[in-house]
Amino acid sequence: MSFLPKTHIHKPKTPIPFITDLKNLHTPDETITLFNDYITTNTFQHDYPSYSSLIYKLARNHHFTAVDTLLQHLHHYNVKPKEPLFIGLIQHYGKSGFVDKALELYRKIPDFECHRSLQSFNALLNVLVQNDRFGDANEMFKGCKKRNVVSYNVMIKGWLRKGDWESARKVFDEMMSCGVEASVVSFNSLIGFWSKRGEFSEAKGVFDEMVGRGVKANAVTYGLLMEALCVDGRFNEAKKLMFDMEYRGCKPRLVNYGILVNDLAKRGEFDEAKGLFLEMKKRRIRPDVVMYNILVNYLCKDGRVGEAYKILVEMQVNGFEPNAATYRMIVDGFCRNGEFDEGLKVLNVMLTSRHCARLETFCCLVIGLVNNGKIDDAWYVMKEMLRRRMSPDLECWEALVGRSCGGESSGHSLLTELVTPSG
Repeated sequence: MSFLPKTHIHKPKTPIPFITDLKNLHTPDETITLFNDYITTNTFQHDYPSYSSLIYKLARNHHFTAVDTLLQHLHHYNVKPKEPLFIGLIQHYGKSGFVDKALELYRKIPDFECHRSLQSFNALLNVLVQNDRFGDANEMFKGCKKRNVVSYNVMIKGWLRKGDWESARKVFDEMMSCGVEASVVSFNSLIGFWSKRGEFSEAKGVFDEMVGRGVKANAVTYGLLMEALCVDGRFNEAKKLMFDMEYRGCKPRLVNYGILVNDLAKRGEFDEAKGLFLEMKKRRIRPDVVMYNILVNYLCKDGRVGEAYKILVEMQVNGFEPNAATYRMIVDGFCRNGEFDEGLKVLNVMLTSRHCARLETFCCLVIGLVNNGKIDDAWYVMKEMLRRRMSPDLECWEALVGRSCGGESSGHSLLTELVTPSG
């Protein structure tokens, strides 16, 4: 992969044409071609906005080899990058599991004549914690003399992820003794540790400390307390707390209703859960896809897939686009119920919406359709799998091939089509 050298200087006007064109492209090869075309056909010099936009797009597509090449170009042509570019790349490396590349990039930031602040330090610290490199994170944290509340919050979160309350509390107390004021995020991390365990009294103790220190609770804080009550089987108290929080100057948000809906749906009280949606509407709180998916998930688990499908339709009527999880739960639910025709209908809508089912779902549909005598439909699903480079399991192939070789002419022709090399 090569990039053409820069040409003569040209200062583009706003909006920058290259960036506008870049937004309409999807594959890494297209973006790199566009980058080079602008140099050769437009006598255009790519400056920092062009480079950063392309680097971000390539990183989002996990095309890191091209990112490395562009970073070399930045250095070679003395284009001065800004710290947010490196922060974004460190985060993308972390999400892709390339922790060592994130570390290497952090160390190289000064080589680009770019100031390395606590923001990039905190970004790397978080990447280390998220990727279970806690030893490295702790060593880096201890070696940094200047820390802010974000640095401490990352380490508190890291210790809590390991289940080590004592160490997390020690970092919290050190932060306070160093004169760094704890934020609502600091307290929410501590409260969340206890809430997920249903330890309301412990969570409430941290909450009282928070109030005593003059830190104002937010909707997430109250949501965590509500979660602790729900885990402990105290739904009514959780609901009361949601209304009490208004009197304390904090309006209920989506997160608070989500906790109540999740608890009701988990216990099979779907009518009550749907009632909360009506209550949200009165309060002008708009649900999101995640909220709808809570109902879809538990309805499907309860075998009430037809009702779950109605929720999907309701989502669309209300202007929400179902995501991949919505479709997957419903297709899987129909398969578990043996309603393979209905599952296929939803799969078709899913594929049209550019979402993809899991391999297990495809295979389950194929086998179910074959067993119901729907050979053509089964072959259709098989072709969709292969188009997406998914490998059917042995049971899936055996079901299809066995039935096709049993005299189904359409199956024979499709089998020939699939196994015959093209060209």
